[in-house]
Amino acid sequence: MNNQISLNERRRKSLRFTSKYGTLIGLLIMILVFSILKPTSFATFNNFLNIFNQGSLSAIIACGLTAVVIVGEFDMSIGYVASFAGVLVTGLMVNQKLPIGVAIPIVLIVCLFIGFVNGLIITKAKVSSVITTIGIGGIVVGLNYAYSSGAPIATGVPDQFLNLTLVKLFGLIPADIIYMVVLLVILWVVLNRTELGQRIQAVGGNQNAARLSGIYVDMVKTISFMISSFFAGITGILLASLIGSGTTGAADTYMINAFAAVFLGSATLKDGEFHILGTFIGVFIIQIGFNGLAIFGAPTFFQYIFQGAILVGAVALSTVASKYASK
Repeated sequence: MNNQISLNERRRKSLRFTSKYGTLIGLLIMILVFSILKPTSFATFNNFLNIFNQGSLSAIIACGLTAVVIVGEFDMSIGYVASFAGVLVTGLMVNQKLPIGVAIPIVLIVCLFIGFVNGLIITKAKVSSVITTIGIGGIVVGLNYAYSSGAPIATGVPDQFLNLTLVKLFGLIPADIIYMVVLLVILWVVLNRTELGQRIQAVGGNQNAARLSGIYVDMVKTISFMISSFFAGITGILLASLIGSGTTGAADTYMINAFAAVFLGSATLKDGEFHILGTFIGVFIIQIGFNGLAIFGAPTFFQYIFQGAILVGAVALSTVASKYASK
């Protein structure tokens, strides 16, 4: 009997270790395999810098989404909000002739308002966050097309705006990586070292207990949605600067990768808990996968298959991690 108990305990510990560190082990194996098979293409400083640069905007939008998922909700509108932000910021500068220092704050305020509306409907009308954010996302798409007539806004975009993503630190590190690091550090501090962050974590842990302790759960959830939309807005603005235009639908596909990264992150280092560092790691697991597929010359449809498979796998890993965390 004691041997059986000991065996079960070892199995449980092994499964918990796998659920906690499996994604990191998988990441290291993936890097090792790609490095061995394509050493001159994959295992180079420039390629890793390229991976971080290409994943920087995904990391920003995914970490904003993390704030919503922590409180037990979903934001399906982030890709549409990011696309709208890119179109609106270029439109305000090109069509309304507003300076960059005015256009960007206006767009970010609009994004905060979208997040506020999402939170208000979800907390006061008690509508599912999935349904609400899909609906609001549809409205945002409509506004996007109404404002731009469906055409890219590219002619006349100020050089000052384009230079936001062209500059490099020490002539080497792209600006997007710097923006990513700064924003993620700020959000990490907010979620882990402030009273607001403690309240967000408390709501995510147990809403009833948080409410009984005097926390305004509805307000905390609404703020989480505002954070998500704000980070989506920043992503859209930077993407517009990067591609040189405000393009309808430019960031729509960011949502799938963001959710995959968030759920992969919850199965990394912590037992089924959503956290910024985990999301960051999740983004680059996905990005390294994309990069490897590109280096091996895989057809484009393989990337979509990988994208869908990683999302399903990430949710499964997160579920397993949460299961063993409760034991």
